[in-house]
Amino acid sequence: MIPRRRSRFDELVRRQLDLFAEDVQDLLEEVVEAERAYDEAQRGEAEEAYGDFQTLLDAVAEALSDRKTTYAATLEDDAASEYERAFDAVAGKRFPLLRGRL
Repeated sequence: MIPRRRSRFDELVRRQLDLFAEDVQDLLEEVVEAERAYDEAQRGEAEEAYGDFQTLLDAVAEALSDRKTTYAATLEDDAASEYERAFDAVAGKRFPLLRGRL
């Protein structure tokens, strides 16, 4: 695997993710609790617990994606593409459960 070159947007994205994590702290805590509930669920309860967990992940991913899209819209096309790649890479490291959902 070839290491990703740092983007000029990496630090900006890190700061945006810090603010995002503060803004949705309660939702992120719910995700952790839902994952724990799924992991501990008995066979008959696992499907519902997994659905709850996925619903919360989708909510976080949608909120994060909205932030990415909103900021990218303020940039020129090439810069927006670079920003989105940087955002996905940094967000994927910070929130591994959201990889592939952004």
